Amino acid sequence: MSQWLATPGAALAVLLLGAVAILAIGTWLAGLADRLADRTGLGEAFVGAVFLGASTSLPGITASVTAAWNGHASLALSNALGGIAVQTAFLAVADVAYRKANLEHAAASLGNLMWGALLIVLLAALLVAMVAPPVALLGVHPVTPVLFAAYVMGVRLVAEAREEPMWRPRLTGATRLDKPEPEDPGGAGLGRLWLGFLVAAGVVMASGWAVTRAGEALVAQTALSQSLVGGLMVAVATSLPELVTSVAAVRRGALTLAVGGVLGGNAFDTLFAAMADVAYRPGPIYSAVSPRELALAALTILMAAVLVLGLLRRQRVGPGRIGSESVVVLLLYLLGAWLLGGEG
Repeated sequence: MSQWLATPGAALAVLLLGAVAILAIGTWLAGLADRLADRTGLGEAFVGAVFLGASTSLPGITASVTAAWNGHASLALSNALGGIAVQTAFLAVADVAYRKANLEHAAASLGNLMWGALLIVLLAALLVAMVAPPVALLGVHPVTPVLFAAYVMGVRLVAEAREEPMWRPRLTGATRLDKPEPEDPGGAGLGRLWLGFLVAAGVVMASGWAVTRAGEALVAQTALSQSLVGGLMVAVATSLPELVTSVAAVRRGALTLAVGGVLGGNAFDTLFAAMADVAYRPGPIYSAVSPRELALAALTILMAAVLVLGLLRRQRVGPGRIGSESVVVLLLYLLGAWLLGGEG
C-alpha cells in the first residue's frame, strides 16, 4: 500500500477514503445490532455495548496496535484516548438528532449507568499507569492485564444486573424503554443476521487499517505531531462508526442501543491501550506518553463523569433542545482538540 502513500496529499486522500468507507457501513451495523438485540433477547444496552461497541471499535484497535507495533507510542495512545473523547462527544450530536427530549433523560437505564461507571474505572486505571513508574514484566506493564480482567468482570456485572436489577429509572412520558420489535416472519434468520454483522465488521476493520497507515504517513511526511494526528485525525476517522450508528439508532427509536453502544464501546476502547502495550516492544507504552496524552486521559474521565451525571440527573428539556450535559461534553471536547491542535 506504500505506493498509495508516497505524498502527503495521497496519504490524506487514503485517510478520507477510509473514513468514507467506515461512515457508509455504520447505518447497516446499527440496524443489524438493533435486530440482534431483539432476536437474541440480550437487550439493546448489552448488544450495543458489547457487540456494536466492539465492532465499531475495530478501526481504532487496528490503528493503535499497528502504530504501537511500528514504534509510534504517542500515535497509538492518543488515538485510543482521542477516540473515547470524540465518541463521547458524538452522543451530544445524537442528542441533537433526537428532537423529542433530552437523550440522557429518555435512555436512562441501569445497564447504561453501569457501562459509564466501568468506563470511568478503566480510564482511571489507565491514567494511573501513565503516571506510575515504568515497571514491566516481559515488556508488559502490570496494569495491562488488570484492564483486561476489569473489562471482563464489568461485562459480567452488567449481564447479571440485567437479569436481577436492583435499580430502575423512574418512568416519565419521555422515557423510552428497551422493548423488542415484533418479529418479521419474512425477515432474515438469526444466522444471516450474524453473518451480515461479521461482514460489516470486517469491512470496518480493513478501513481502519488503511486509515492508520495514512496517519503514519502523514506523521512521517509532514511536521504534524503524533499526538495531533492520532488524537484528532485518526481518532475521528476511526470513530465515525460510533457517530453513524448512534444517530441511526436514535432515528430508529433504539435510544438505549445508541447510548449503550457509545459507553460500552468506550469501555472496550480503553483496551486499545492495553493491546498497544503488548504490541509496543521498547517497553511499557504508558511511560512513553507526552503531557498531551496525560491531559487527554484526564479530560476523557471528566467527559465520562459528566455524561453519567446527565444519565442520573435526567434533565427535562423541551422538544428540539439538548441537555446541559451534552453542551458541557461538547465544550470539553473542543478544549481537548485545542490542547492537541496547539502542540508545535
